[in-house]
Amino acid sequence: MKKVLNLFVICSVLAFSSVAASGADNAEQQAVNIAKKPEEVHIVKPEKEKKINIKLERKKKAENAKTKKESSEEAEGMYETKFPTINSQIEYTDMNGEVTLVDCIKLAITHHPAIMSAISNAEIYKSRIGQAWSNYFPTLSAGVSYSRNDMLMSNMPSNMSRMMVQRYNMFYVPTISANLLLFDFGKTKAVADSAKRSYEASRYDAETSIENVIYNVKVAYYNLVFAEIQQTVYEDTVKDFELQLKQASAQYEIGKKAKIDVTTAEYNLGNAKVNLIKAKNTKELAAAELANAVGIPELENVILKDKLNTKAYDVNFDKLLETAEASRPALLASKKLMDAAELNVRSAKRAFTPDLSAFGAYNYGGRQIDSDYGYQFGVQLNYNAFNVMLLKKQVDEATATYKKYVADYEQQKQNVYLEVKSAYISLMNSHDSLDVAKLALQQAKERQYQAFRRYQVGLGDAIEFKDAENSYLNAQLDYYSNVLTYNVNAAELERVIGAPIKESEVEL
Repeated sequence: MKKVLNLFVICSVLAFSSVAASGADNAEQQAVNIAKKPEEVHIVKPEKEKKINIKLERKKKAENAKTKKESSEEAEGMYETKFPTINSQIEYTDMNGEVTLVDCIKLAITHHPAIMSAISNAEIYKSRIGQAWSNYFPTLSAGVSYSRNDMLMSNMPSNMSRMMVQRYNMFYVPTISANLLLFDFGKTKAVADSAKRSYEASRYDAETSIENVIYNVKVAYYNLVFAEIQQTVYEDTVKDFELQLKQASAQYEIGKKAKIDVTTAEYNLGNAKVNLIKAKNTKELAAAELANAVGIPELENVILKDKLNTKAYDVNFDKLLETAEASRPALLASKKLMDAAELNVRSAKRAFTPDLSAFGAYNYGGRQIDSDYGYQFGVQLNYNAFNVMLLKKQVDEATATYKKYVADYEQQKQNVYLEVKSAYISLMNSHDSLDVAKLALQQAKERQYQAFRRYQVGLGDAIEFKDAENSYLNAQLDYYSNVLTYNVNAAELERVIGAPIKESEVEL
């Protein structure tokens, strides 16, 4: 017996050891698998792919196209009211790959998503006006009920229970009722007037979006024009250095110039080619920025018809400030929000007044669906959840909100003054700088011509030619950069006053 027990113990130990070993092997294999295939970490786990409903997608596209068309028409109307000299009706397919600045503005008005968003946001506020007036529309309700009543018989005297003809009563009660607010002492009107002011403010916000888009289009268009001019300047510089290299090589071969002149000419030509490559890349980026500003990706490869404006603008600060106070959408929106806050104070104060309403109901039913009918109607004057403390604090909140919007409006007026002043000074500075840049360009061009002629006849050296060529290059870029700044400053001035400025016949 003892031997049997020893044999059983030995077998149990061996079995346990094998299980433990296999468990350890499995654990080790799992650790290796985890090390080989680490779990992918996501900030947000990706959603499972859903089956696309083609019919639903087509319906969505049709609805989006309809919404975009309606928003485009609304934006056109707002734009043409402010800029009546330009008709916004245009299609990209009619341009044949060539666009003017006005064409780009027209396209942006009807295609840019920011404008579509602002127009839709205004429609949200417009719907709230109707929501406020809906208090005066009747509230209808209808329903049907069925009940079965089990009469309690156990506690009734036996003689009464015998008199009961029917133990169960069933009732069918279809009902229709209506409530109509007759008068609430101006509470609804105050809320509706406040909603109207908020809607008008959102319309001015939409105008602000339109003007910001126009400004961005102008800046992008001017930058692309400047990038094309810059590329042309560098192309001319490359040609000049190629010609110098030919002359240096020819004069070196006949012994008039040293080898260092050829090496210097090759070095100058290499630098000019690098600058030309950078200019081409800058132009490509500027074209993409214009397409983004307009909201049409296909616009990237178009040809620009317009050049940078070189005519002086006829501006007067006092008139500009007067125009800004009358036309700046941000200022007008702030004024409307202030008016809406004032109406909210009136609405909060009128919450102390009761509501006068009419009500009516009609029932038809009974034990059978057509057994009987009943009706009621009347007029009532009531307070809804009248809490003096709550209403008082709501008035205090509305009053404080109104004071805040008054301060915001005053701050906006000061900001408008500062922005108009800043834009006006910037425009004048760029205007005055143009005369100096133009004179420097003329002098640099004369010096470059003289240096070229001197080098051509063997009197000048490579260093003199390089200095003159670089001076002429920088003078051209400085001049056109000043013209670009003048145009951008004019666009900024139009944006801050909320209206176009007039050009004069004076050439810069």
